[in-house]
Amino acid sequence: MKNSLFYFIAILFLVSCVKPTPRKPVTQKTSSFMKESVSINKKIIELEEEAIKDVIKKDSLSNYTNSANGFWYKYNVQSNESYLPQIGDQLFYTCEIADLNNTIIYSSDELGIQKYIVDKQELPEGLRNGLKLMKVGDNVTFLFPSHKIYGYLGDNNKIGINQPLIYNVQLNKINKQNEIN
Repeated sequence: MKNSLFYFIAILFLVSCVKPTPRKPVTQKTSSFMKESVSINKKIIELEEEAIKDVIKKDSLSNYTNSANGFWYKYNVQSNESYLPQIGDQLFYTCEIADLNNTIIYSSDELGIQKYIVDKQELPEGLRNGLKLMKVGDNVTFLFPSHKIYGYLGDNNKIGINQPLIYNVQLNKINKQNEIN
């Protein structure tokens, strides 16, 4: 009896140490989903760019520049300053956010004065690149396609999914990095 109990415990111990064979996935990924996703995203970008070009066409009195970073902008007020923001500089700016119909989503009063340390803090890609083009005193209107600002997530509040935006930005002050420390 003792021997059979010993063998039973030994067999139970050995069996419990054997790892189970993992299950195979029920479905296997194919590249067709990725191809469809890329195709849909390209179509969204194309439609947004056409909508932005319509905004530019309607504002025929202004000269918009197509940036190398994938957005358009115009200077409402261009200062005579020469210093452009550098990595680590602290920027103080105000902005107003609107949709492409120029309906205000966030007013500058609602957002208040914004602080941003260049390339050291999180900021949507389009705005991050746009601020680097500005000098103190500049007032610039940016036209951002959704993938350069809030993308397919929106801001989980007032900015919707895949929504291109108009940003009116006033750069008020730059604290140079060596002045901050």
